[in-house]
Amino acid sequence: MDRTAWIAITLCVLGLIAWEIWIARQPLPPPAVATAPSPTPPGVSSTPLAAAPTAVATPAPQPGTAATVAPSATPAQFEEKTETLRNSDVELHLTNRGGGVSEAILLNYPAEVGESERVTLNSPARIPIGAMVDDPAAPGLPEYKIAREADTVALEYVTPEQVTIRKKFSFPPTNEKKDNFVVKLDVDFANNGAAPYANPGYFLGIGSAARIHRNDYPSYTRLVWSVGSRTKGIDVGWFAGGGGFLGMGQHPPRPYYTQGVNAAEWVAASNQFFTSLVVPLTAKADAVWGKSFEIDPAQKAYGLEGAMHLPGFRVEAGQTYNAHFQLYLGPKLYHRLAQLEHNEAEVMEFGIFKIICQALLNALNTLHSFLGNYAAAILALTTIVKLSLWPLQTKATASMRRMSALSPKIQELREKYKDDPTRMNQETMKLYKEYGINPVGGCLPMLIQIPIFFGLFTMLRQAVELRGAHFLWIHDLSQPDTVGHLPVVGWPINILPLIMAATSFWMTHLTPKSGDPTQQRMMMFMPIIFIVFCYNFAAALALYYTVQNLFSILQLYQNRKQPMPTLEKVAVPKRTRK
Repeated sequence: MDRTAWIAITLCVLGLIAWEIWIARQPLPPPAVATAPSPTPPGVSSTPLAAAPTAVATPAPQPGTAATVAPSATPAQFEEKTETLRNSDVELHLTNRGGGVSEAILLNYPAEVGESERVTLNSPARIPIGAMVDDPAAPGLPEYKIAREADTVALEYVTPEQVTIRKKFSFPPTNEKKDNFVVKLDVDFANNGAAPYANPGYFLGIGSAARIHRNDYPSYTRLVWSVGSRTKGIDVGWFAGGGGFLGMGQHPPRPYYTQGVNAAEWVAASNQFFTSLVVPLTAKADAVWGKSFEIDPAQKAYGLEGAMHLPGFRVEAGQTYNAHFQLYLGPKLYHRLAQLEHNEAEVMEFGIFKIICQALLNALNTLHSFLGNYAAAILALTTIVKLSLWPLQTKATASMRRMSALSPKIQELREKYKDDPTRMNQETMKLYKEYGINPVGGCLPMLIQIPIFFGLFTMLRQAVELRGAHFLWIHDLSQPDTVGHLPVVGWPINILPLIMAATSFWMTHLTPKSGDPTQQRMMMFMPIIFIVFCYNFAAALALYYTVQNLFSILQLYQNRKQPMPTLEKVAVPKRTRK
């Protein structure tokens, strides 16, 4: 490889490093400040359509009928009152401000490792979970009467149209219990007026989500919904302004997100490990809404809150319309979400590696049940995966050693046909065929390991089971194993990715050389590229890859003890004429 190629490769690697550093230090631009909404007919969303990929159409009120769930105007000030529902896993703070869950405190999950503060879903500053509003961008949250009734909290509000809205929040009874993080919400609309009541549709608050740790990626904070067992969603970065690519696709900050959907099974506000997920049981959602908000001005960090839109209904005078919802307010534990009946486990968003992620996560939890330690479970899982691929890797290494033995003959062909690339390729393939060598035989194990690696990456970045799991100097396997920061620049010092890179260099040095010199030198840069992309990933992923590299090094040493393969031409079967 000539000097120019070396310079180009070096500049590419340095560019990757500089890009990662710039991305890590780049704050999100603040979202646009929304102007005060203009008056709109009751029950019709006033969300700015410029911020929405598609407009959300809500039915117009029928003449002579009531149309609101809650008044659009901001209600008069009143004293906020709360009641508490609690079990062994979650504590709900219910408020008379809009009649919903202002906070859900997860009693067994510390906000940070070693701290007494617990993880809290939603915030009193956001729309309560279960609150019903006409316009979530400017919600009118009226005063509900709030009362404790045994194991239920009841809330009641009478609209100006004499429609009594009664809500009941409760944990499912023992005979219906699905999970401690599941909450029932039953809503009754009792028409006490003399005229029919026609509701054009309303928004129901699903809560808010914000980052858990300071170094969390913005892409972890998401608004997610499920349609036909498939998930879609946006992350909090959608609201920030974007410069596009070379000026194309640039857009200013966007204050709101609105999207019409076709019968969504559920809508959730989700961060890396926890979610507030609402399932409408009576009628499926026909639109979703989201908004970002600032949570840390110094760090330019933003959270996200959301709402779902429910279709309208009609209640005759003296009749009652009933709506039922199921809430999941808790950690994204796949094995528990998978037991619920509305595809709630899809909130994990495993994507195209779903089957691999599920298998690996189930295997990890099974191993943990025997070993009692997640680091040990990762080591055991790595051993199982590596031993399963051991015969294939041995065969691939043998193929690479044969390729290495053939390299002098290939080099002769390159010199002979250097002015005729087409002829050179033809003669090279002919040479492979004569000696019975498959030029891609050494790549097969890598192709198999790629989906396993990405499956592990996708799974481990959401595995809440790893939060707080210890291993040697690592205090939390779900986070980078930062032991300090460099002075002046403040870059984190993560030990495991450095060990991973060292083992990758070692493995590259031991791997039989095959292919042309340019490809060989390119492979030498792979550890650098890996460390750039993996430096701030979870320690669990770096632990897996480091141990896998050590197994590969052991196997390479074992294979090197085998005698060097001899090149022998294979008999090529002759074609027979029919």
